[in-house]
Amino acid sequence: QVQLVESGGGSVQAGGALRLSCAVFGISYNVDVMAWFRRTPGKEREGVAQMYTGGGYTYYADSVKGRFTISHDNAKNILYLQMNTLKPEDTAMYYCAARFGFTSSPPEGTTYKFWGQGTQVTVSS
Repeated sequence: QVQLVESGGGSVQAGGALRLSCAVFGISYNVDVMAWFRRTPGKEREGVAQMYTGGGYTYYADSVKGRFTISHDNAKNILYLQMNTLKPEDTAMYYCAARFGFTSSPPEGTTYKFWGQGTQVTVSS
């Protein structure tokens, strides 16, 4: 069974940076597509970044474009989200997710089969 374990969340002041990690366990090969979602109480889940682990495709939500970078270490099977110039509105629980089968559509949570437990990011003004 595929398991995703996130780490790297925390509290930071506006303008600061954090790097989230998501380690993949349970399979010896890479899943096709991985993504980061976030959820804030009272708001819908938002797919902030998505990538094809084979390379050549990434997606970013407009709200994070230019500030966040998604990457994947194929050898270690770890997904990262580098978050720079953080804003208070980035405060949320962040989840990594994985799926088989390529897609170039914006990330939709219902199409992802595997999820991590989430890691909290809090940005203070």
